[in-house]
Amino acid sequence: MKVIILAGGHGTRLVEETENLPKPMIEIGGRPLLWHLMKMCCAQGFNEFIIALGYKGQMIKRYFLHYRQLESDLQINLKTGAIHTLEDPCEDWIVDLVNTGRNTMTGGRVKRLRHLINDTIILTYGDGLANVDLNQLVAYHRAHGKLATVTAVLPPASRFGQLEFDGKHVTSFQEKPNQPNTWINGGFFVLEPAALDYIEGDLTSWEREPCQKLAQDKQLMVFHHQGYWQCVDILHELRQLRELWNNGQAPWKMW
Repeated sequence: MKVIILAGGHGTRLVEETENLPKPMIEIGGRPLLWHLMKMCCAQGFNEFIIALGYKGQMIKRYFLHYRQLESDLQINLKTGAIHTLEDPCEDWIVDLVNTGRNTMTGGRVKRLRHLINDTIILTYGDGLANVDLNQLVAYHRAHGKLATVTAVLPPASRFGQLEFDGKHVTSFQEKPNQPNTWINGGFFVLEPAALDYIEGDLTSWEREPCQKLAQDKQLMVFHHQGYWQCVDILHELRQLRELWNNGQAPWKMW
């Protein structure tokens, strides 16, 4: 199963870090946030990725183009230019890097990837970390048979999509309703290809009309995650992640 990672946003709320690089490339413990997210997925058996690029996407491309050399000890023949890796610690990842437009909205980015999607997918954002059990999430999605599943988390925040549900059916998906202490969109979705038909085009935010319409059609189910979850929108949140990593207490480190 492929994991789509939305990594094209401008990260305007974290301009201290994102002025010169895309948010998923912000470093935690010397490695990009994106790397941490992919390692978490791979530790659970998901190693095929589609990364939707946009703002400064060339930096993400360069990172993966040179990943093997960056992660390995090297022998370089300065006379001939030959380069040999002395070890091969590279991850067993297959990574599609796709330019989905500099200013495309989240739904539009997914829509632009439609030609690469032939089966159930995981969709998430490249600016947050969690210890979501992806295998349980996928198993739950397959069991209910609907088009989409959203992971709900319960942090003390109000700037994310609020979820209301009847049992396991999502009945309302409201983006940023300004009500604290409610279950919110935790950013880990499982989708059938037909769910992408709810996306109109480049200017469509996945979290708005598509999710709202899926909920209205009773095609959006909820998976509750009560473990660790943290997005990175402001400098304070980034510092928290760095502190957890540096202290050896990172909950998302499942490898």
